[in-house]
Amino acid sequence: MSLALLGQYVMNGVMLGMMYALVAVGFTLFFGVLDIIQFSHGDVLAFGAFVALAVWAALVKLGVAMPAVQLVAVVVFSALATAAVGALVARFVVLPLKGAPSLNVLLVTLMMGTVLREAIRLFYPGGSQPQRFPALLPTTGYDLGGFNLRLDNLILLAAGALLIAGTHLFITRTRLGLAIRAVAQDEETARTMGIDFRAVVLFTFGLGSALAAFAGVMDGLYYNEVYYGMGLLLGVIGFASAIIGGLGNLYGAVLGGFLFAALQTIGAVALPFASAYKDVFAFAVVIVLMAVRPTGLIGERASERV
Repeated sequence: MSLALLGQYVMNGVMLGMMYALVAVGFTLFFGVLDIIQFSHGDVLAFGAFVALAVWAALVKLGVAMPAVQLVAVVVFSALATAAVGALVARFVVLPLKGAPSLNVLLVTLMMGTVLREAIRLFYPGGSQPQRFPALLPTTGYDLGGFNLRLDNLILLAAGALLIAGTHLFITRTRLGLAIRAVAQDEETARTMGIDFRAVVLFTFGLGSALAAFAGVMDGLYYNEVYYGMGLLLGVIGFASAIIGGLGNLYGAVLGGFLFAALQTIGAVALPFASAYKDVFAFAVVIVLMAVRPTGLIGERASERV
């Protein structure tokens, strides 16, 4: 295998790992505060990607042509809109079912995801077909022995790493982050200490959804395309990544995301008809890992769930 091809495989794996990690962190945050799995999370990601696309189209119609301005507007509006949707899902779908059997929450969030996905397909112009996503980042690159290291990829990776690091610092170093950790550790004690449980839950769901929005924008910028069903596979893989790392563990979510991407990359390189079997290979290895370590690679401790 040539160095250029190997470098492309590695870069693709790292980019996928960052997207999966961002989605997995959201699952971890949701599980941390409510002990539930928000199965519409992947479709919330797709919603964020299409909000970004709509904002870009509106800016073009308004005559705003500067890519930097477009990029900032796309990311900010997508994150805010998706955070709002995440908080609304928590307020009107998840919280009313608090205390209900877990299967009820599973069913309702699955249906909520279907509502979001079908809304994009039916109401976004041409939403049933893949949509071209604009290239808003510089595409210049650096030649490294035949491998072209693109600047836009480096920017996306750096931005994703900063978001994850910022989320970690926020959770561990701020008063609101302390409130989130208190709710995650012991809801009743947190309530008696005067913490507004509902506000913490809504903010946490908004934060996790905003991270998913960035993952959706990142996917669009990397592949220059978005489609209404993009959240299905990304959501499943993000959830699998959170499980691999140890559901409820922030570090584990990041580790799981990159591990799953590494498994896909290995499958693509090592297996015949690689592109067709890489997901099968990755999920098969995950099944084996779960059989060996049911609690994930980083076992969750109740005091460190988020």
